[in-house]
Amino acid sequence: MEAHATPEDDAESGAHPIFAKAPRSVEFNKLRKRLIRNVREALEKFAMVRPGEKWLVALSGGKDSYGLLAILLDLKWRGLLPVELLACNLDQGQPNFPKHILPQFLTELGIEHRIEYKDTYSIVTDKLPAGATYCSLCSRLRRGNLYRIAREEGCTALVLGHHRDDSLETFFMNLFHGGKLAAMPPKLVNDEGDLEVLRPLIYCAEEDLQRFSDAMQFPIIPCDLCGSQDGLQRNVTKAMLTDMEKAMPGRKDVMIRALGNINPSHMLDPRLFDFAGLTLKPKDS
Repeated sequence: MEAHATPEDDAESGAHPIFAKAPRSVEFNKLRKRLIRNVREALEKFAMVRPGEKWLVALSGGKDSYGLLAILLDLKWRGLLPVELLACNLDQGQPNFPKHILPQFLTELGIEHRIEYKDTYSIVTDKLPAGATYCSLCSRLRRGNLYRIAREEGCTALVLGHHRDDSLETFFMNLFHGGKLAAMPPKLVNDEGDLEVLRPLIYCAEEDLQRFSDAMQFPIIPCDLCGSQDGLQRNVTKAMLTDMEKAMPGRKDVMIRALGNINPSHMLDPRLFDFAGLTLKPKDS
C-alpha cells in the first residue's frame, strides 16, 4: 500500500495542508515538480506576477481547477508566489450540483474562498434549444460573473485552469472551423481594461493534471450541463490530438512550443509582415 502524508507531516515538511493526502512516492514527487516547473515557466515568461496583488482563482470542482489551486498554493507556501489568493466557485444552478463539497473542502484546509450562487443554468437552457451546444453561452455568463466578483474582492486578475491541451484544441478548432490561427492566450486584459485573465497551466499536460488529481484525491464535481452533451467539436478535436500523440509521442509539447515560435514572414498575413515593403538588392553595375 502506498504511504500518504498526514497533516502533521505537512507541517513538518513545509507543505500546504492541501497536500495532506498526497502520496509519498518518487513518481508523485516527479509529477509534482514537473507541474510546478511548467507553471513557474509560464508565470515568468508571460510576466504574470506583480507582488502584492490579489488573484481570484476560479474553482469549478474539476481536476484542472483543483490542480491549479494546489500548485499556486504550493508556490505561495514556498515563498515563490508573492500574491494573495482567493478561491472562488460560481454555483451556476446546474441540477444535482453538490453545494456542500467545495465549501467543506476549502474550509477544512483553511483556504480563503468565496462561494457565489448565480442561476445561469436556467438562462442557458431557456435561450438555447434542446440539443444545442451550451458551452459558449455558459462560458460567457460565467466569465461575466467572475469579473464582477473579482472587482468586488479587489482582485487584479482572474486565474483560470486551462492547460496545454485546451490551448491546442482551441488552436485547431480555429484553424479548421474559424479560418484563423489563434489559441488560448496565457495572459490577456479584459475588454474593460481593468482585469487580467491568467492561465498559469498553459504548459501543463492534461494527462499530468489527471494523474495529479487522482493522486491528491480531490473531491471531483462533474459538470451536468455541458458534460452530458456528446458530439461537440472540441471532443472531436481532442480525439484527433490524442490519436496524434499516440502515433507520435511528444507532438503536443512540440506544438505548444510552436505557438510561441512564430515567423511572421513565413505566414500569409500582411498585417503582421510588410510583404509590400520587400525589395531586391540592387544588381552590381
